[in-house]
Amino acid sequence: MSKAVVVNRQTLFLRPDSSRVVVRPFKPATEPRDLNPTDKTRANLIVDRVLALEPQAADLLLADVLENFEGRHRNLLATFEARAKEMEEAFAPHTVFSPTQRQLIGAYFLNEYSFEASALFNPSIVAHPDQSGVPEGSRRFVLSLRAVGEGHVSSLTFRTGLIAPDGGVEIEPTARLASTPTIQTPLSGSPDESVELSFSADQHISERVIFPVTPAQSNGIEDARFVEFETEENEEKTFCATYTAYSGKAIRSELLQTSDFISFKMTPLTGTAAMNKGMALFPRKIDGRYAMIGRQDNENLYLIYSDDLHEWNGGQAILRPKFPWEFVQMGNCGSPIELDEGWLLLTHGVGPVRRYAIGAALLDKKDPSKVLARSRDPLVRPEKSEREGYVPNVVYTCGGMRHGELIILPYAVCDTVSNFSTIRISELLQTLDG
Repeated sequence: MSKAVVVNRQTLFLRPDSSRVVVRPFKPATEPRDLNPTDKTRANLIVDRVLALEPQAADLLLADVLENFEGRHRNLLATFEARAKEMEEAFAPHTVFSPTQRQLIGAYFLNEYSFEASALFNPSIVAHPDQSGVPEGSRRFVLSLRAVGEGHVSSLTFRTGLIAPDGGVEIEPTARLASTPTIQTPLSGSPDESVELSFSADQHISERVIFPVTPAQSNGIEDARFVEFETEENEEKTFCATYTAYSGKAIRSELLQTSDFISFKMTPLTGTAAMNKGMALFPRKIDGRYAMIGRQDNENLYLIYSDDLHEWNGGQAILRPKFPWEFVQMGNCGSPIELDEGWLLLTHGVGPVRRYAIGAALLDKKDPSKVLARSRDPLVRPEKSEREGYVPNVVYTCGGMRHGELIILPYAVCDTVSNFSTIRISELLQTLDG
């Protein structure tokens, strides 16, 4: 029997908050209501109704809208203007609009969305790019989380916090407001479907929400696995995250890149290995090539190499279900963590009654296809207090982080809330069997 590892669970639960909202485009059907091509679209009719208002009535209506919504969003009038610009096709039969009319029309084509009303889960953690002012022995971090709202649409949200020398975790207060980014690259002008996004630098990181922006992502940006990628000397830090884009019918893996968590680039991954969930990038090249852990057959974990960060093919199966807690399937729980002893790969396994648990494997430093040791028993499994939620009997993480001699492990409980635990590396390695 393997030696039991001591997992120190903290009581720092991050729960979904339905009061956090963003505004999203609302677009009624723009096709004629019947086969008569002279019929106006619903969008045209809404514009007509706004234009029919007396100027004083329009002013009062806009004032009422602002009174109800302005405290819930930044720069609401500018948001209305931007939405009106996007709806220019609805203005075709019209000519001149007053500022109030444009702003009202923009308001009519938006709706609020409570992006984390249902769940806040599947966290991933990396060191913050700015460590200035951090006490000695502590570390500031960025935590990414999968947020789920109405219709089970997933988006990406963030928190920041501080890890104390002893592994204690503090989370900074969440911003009251939430905002989606500006899309810098027109979707139609990007042949590889890549998109560039940016937020205002004066927004707190917890205010920044990356909501689906492409058709391939329309039903969700799921399970981002962040890693600080080792770049060439003197280059600025790069943070990469692999995630699943879900259209409602199909999935594919995509890559998110940022240096500051203000500007982001999202790019689809191509190749036979990218048509699956759960890819996780190694934090540096191995023998001059990019390396990835993925699952291509819904059961086993593969090691994949590539000369191109955006194209992934083939792969070698290196971990298959072996112990009862993982008989149904295995998956990775984030990017491998480099230790002196090898690459520490956190894994998840699915056992009886589809109970999810978290384990680990140790891969050879020079040749990660060699599995040196793995968990006979899970490191983290659902406690009795962690079994009830949106999806019962699940603990899950999208990535831990080394802090001195500890692994800081944020993890989700029942696909609903998130918590933290710490594991001493020396104790963890002792539990792994060769």
